[in-house]
Amino acid sequence: QVQLVVSGGGLVHPGGCLRLSCAASGFTFSRYVIHWYRQAPGKEREFVASIPGSGGWTNYADPVKGRFTISTDNASTSNAKNTVYLQMNSLKPEDTAMYYCNAQHRDDGRAYWGKGTLVTVSS
Repeated sequence: QVQLVVSGGGLVHPGGCLRLSCAASGFTFSRYVIHWYRQAPGKEREFVASIPGSGGWTNYADPVKGRFTISTDNASTSNAKNTVYLQMNSLKPEDTAMYYCNAQHRDDGRAYWGKGTLVTVSS
Protein backbone atom coordinates (compact mmCIF):
# COMPACT_ATOMS: atom_id res chain seq x y z
CA GLN A 1 0.00 0.00 0.00
CA VAL A 2 1.45 3.33 -1.07
CA GLN A 3 1.79 5.84 1.71
CA LEU A 4 3.24 9.35 1.87
CA VAL A 5 3.08 10.54 5.45
CA VAL A 6 3.67 14.26 5.77
CA SER A 7 4.55 15.97 9.01
CA GLY A 8 6.26 19.02 10.45
CA GLY A 9 3.89 21.89 9.81
CA GLY A 10 2.95 24.49 12.37
CA LEU A 11 2.88 28.13 13.34
CA VAL A 12 6.09 30.11 13.10
CA HIS A 13 7.05 33.79 13.25
CA PRO A 14 8.40 35.55 10.17
CA GLY A 15 12.09 34.78 9.83
CA GLY A 16 11.68 31.47 11.57
CA CYS A 17 12.20 27.96 10.27
CA LEU A 18 10.44 24.63 10.00
CA ARG A 19 11.34 21.22 8.60
CA LEU A 20 8.72 19.19 6.80
CA SER A 21 9.04 15.45 6.32
CA CYS A 22 7.50 13.13 3.75
CA ALA A 23 7.93 9.47 4.70
CA ALA A 24 7.32 7.11 1.79
CA SER A 25 6.42 3.43 1.77
CA GLY A 26 4.78 0.90 -0.52
CA PHE A 27 6.73 1.72 -3.68
CA THR A 28 10.29 1.72 -5.00
CA PHE A 29 11.46 5.04 -3.67
CA SER A 30 14.49 5.32 -5.95
CA ARG A 31 12.32 5.17 -9.08
CA TYR A 32 10.34 8.23 -8.17
CA VAL A 33 10.89 11.96 -8.08
CA ILE A 34 9.53 13.57 -4.94
CA HIS A 35 7.95 16.99 -5.21
CA TRP A 36 6.70 19.46 -2.63
CA TYR A 37 3.75 21.62 -3.59
CA ARG A 38 1.84 24.20 -1.61
CA GLN A 39 -1.55 25.81 -1.79
CA ALA A 40 -2.33 29.08 -0.10
CA PRO A 41 -5.91 30.06 0.76
CA GLY A 42 -7.72 31.19 -2.35
CA LYS A 43 -4.83 30.31 -4.65
CA GLU A 44 -3.93 27.43 -6.92
CA ARG A 45 -1.52 24.73 -5.88
CA GLU A 46 2.04 25.61 -6.86
CA PHE A 47 5.32 23.79 -7.18
CA VAL A 48 7.90 24.30 -4.45
CA ALA A 49 10.80 21.87 -4.87
CA SER A 50 11.81 18.47 -6.27
CA ILE A 51 14.40 15.77 -5.70
CA PRO A 52 14.78 12.21 -7.03
CA GLY A 53 14.28 9.56 -4.37
CA SER A 54 17.84 8.46 -5.10
CA GLY A 55 19.14 12.01 -4.85
CA GLY A 56 21.48 13.65 -7.37
CA TRP A 57 19.79 16.91 -8.23
CA THR A 58 17.30 19.38 -6.84
CA ASN A 59 14.96 21.95 -8.31
CA TYR A 60 13.29 24.91 -6.64
CA ALA A 61 10.62 27.44 -7.44
CA ASP A 62 12.01 30.96 -7.62
CA PRO A 63 10.16 32.27 -4.53
CA VAL A 64 11.90 29.73 -2.27
CA LYS A 65 15.38 29.58 -3.77
CA GLY A 66 18.05 30.30 -1.20
CA ARG A 67 15.63 29.79 1.69
CA PHE A 68 14.33 26.23 1.31
CA THR A 69 16.40 23.07 1.01
CA ILE A 70 15.06 19.71 -0.13
CA SER A 71 16.93 16.54 0.78
CA THR A 72 16.40 12.80 0.85
CA ASP A 73 17.28 9.96 3.20
CA ASN A 74 16.95 7.02 0.86
CA ALA A 75 17.48 3.29 0.94
CA SER A 76 21.08 3.51 -0.29
CA THR A 77 22.24 4.74 3.09
CA SER A 78 22.29 2.95 6.41
CA ASN A 79 19.24 3.40 8.60
CA ALA A 80 17.55 4.95 5.60
CA LYS A 81 14.01 6.07 6.09
CA ASN A 82 12.89 6.71 2.49
CA THR A 83 12.03 10.19 3.58
CA VAL A 84 12.24 13.55 1.87
CA TYR A 85 12.71 16.68 3.93
CA LEU A 86 11.98 20.29 3.19
CA GLN A 87 14.00 22.60 5.40
CA MET A 88 12.38 26.01 5.30
CA ASN A 89 14.37 28.97 6.61
CA SER A 90 13.72 32.71 6.64
CA LEU A 91 10.02 32.05 6.41
CA LYS A 92 7.74 34.82 5.20
CA PRO A 93 4.00 35.35 5.65
CA GLU A 94 3.56 34.56 1.96
CA ASP A 95 4.89 31.05 2.64
CA THR A 96 1.70 30.35 4.57
CA ALA A 97 0.01 27.44 2.85
CA MET A 98 -0.91 23.80 3.02
CA TYR A 99 2.16 21.85 1.93
CA TYR A 100 1.81 18.58 0.03
CA CYS A 101 4.20 15.81 -0.90
CA ASN A 102 3.93 14.16 -4.31
CA ALA A 103 5.78 11.12 -5.65
CA GLN A 104 5.97 10.79 -9.43
CA HIS A 105 7.41 7.78 -11.28
CA ARG A 106 10.42 8.80 -13.35
CA ASP A 107 9.32 6.85 -16.44
CA ASP A 108 5.55 6.51 -16.63
CA GLY A 109 4.50 9.54 -14.65
CA ARG A 110 2.17 7.77 -12.25
CA ALA A 111 1.86 9.87 -9.15
CA TYR A 112 0.76 9.68 -5.54
CA TRP A 113 -0.14 12.44 -3.11
CA GLY A 114 0.25 12.67 0.61
CA LYS A 115 -2.08 14.59 2.87
CA GLY A 116 -1.05 18.17 3.42
CA THR A 117 0.48 19.82 6.44
CA LEU A 118 -0.35 23.40 7.30
CA VAL A 119 2.41 25.98 7.60
CA THR A 120 1.40 29.32 9.03
CA VAL A 121 3.87 32.20 9.15
CA SER A 122 2.53 35.00 11.27
CA SER A 123 3.58 37.39 13.99
